[in-house]
Amino acid sequence: MSGVSLYERVLGDTTDERLRGWAINAAIAGFLLHVLACTLHQFTSFDVPDMNGFFDSYLDALYTPFSIILAYEVYELIRAIPESFSISIGKQFEVMSLLVVRDMFKNLADVEKASGSAVDGDVALIALEAVAFLVLFTTALYFRRVTLTSKHDDDTDEGVTRFVQQKKALACGLAGVYVLLALYSFTSWSLSTLDGEGDLSRTVFFLDFFTFLILSDIIILLVSYKHITDFPQLARNTGFVLSTVTIRVGIGTPGFTGAALFILSALLAAGVLRLSLMEESEPIGEPREGSTA
Repeated sequence: MSGVSLYERVLGDTTDERLRGWAINAAIAGFLLHVLACTLHQFTSFDVPDMNGFFDSYLDALYTPFSIILAYEVYELIRAIPESFSISIGKQFEVMSLLVVRDMFKNLADVEKASGSAVDGDVALIALEAVAFLVLFTTALYFRRVTLTSKHDDDTDEGVTRFVQQKKALACGLAGVYVLLALYSFTSWSLSTLDGEGDLSRTVFFLDFFTFLILSDIIILLVSYKHITDFPQLARNTGFVLSTVTIRVGIGTPGFTGAALFILSALLAAGVLRLSLMEESEPIGEPREGSTA
């Protein structure tokens, strides 16, 4: 099976459409089941001492469907890798927007159950997370608008075609890592929860996945040196990798610092993209962004 055919089988449009339907149905079913568990817990018909923290607020039920949607959006991020660096970075910020929203639901549930002066710190964190969401969402929309309007002709250069095929093979490999990480993370989290040590943390799965995403980005960056010779594009791609590294550090950093790092990563990526567009608009004969990006 060739790399391209493997890509179509694993990350092609048909597979994507099928997984999207499954994800939506699973999100609806998971949400309803979680609401039912919360309702039973309210009437003391459902009592699992080590897991009551997942069912003592109806806001906790929002965590389940968003987790499933996030899993699908990560798949979409992997699919975007062969297209261009800018498109994949834009999808990355779409994933982070949803991840921050999911954290906000969790923190709002904690505020609902808390009382006293401790609530003030939780509300301040939620406020900063709301700002982080707006910045991340705006950045994702900016990348989407730029990549949709910056259409280009298909490049028939043999080296570029080979580079795109290499990125498709890398995306297939990352998809395999994604499945293994998802199984490992879910199993580890389930066992920890049964032992009373489970937590609804964004570090579950996403910390490890972004580590492998950074590795794939660096590989793409290094291989792209064969096809990109001008400094602005090299600096742009390096800046995008730096924004991904900042996100990875933010995922592993709780509280206000993590939210601040998310904002910093979005501002960095948007600034790099804006500067690269300004450079491309100069009438100096520089090539526009292509599939090697």
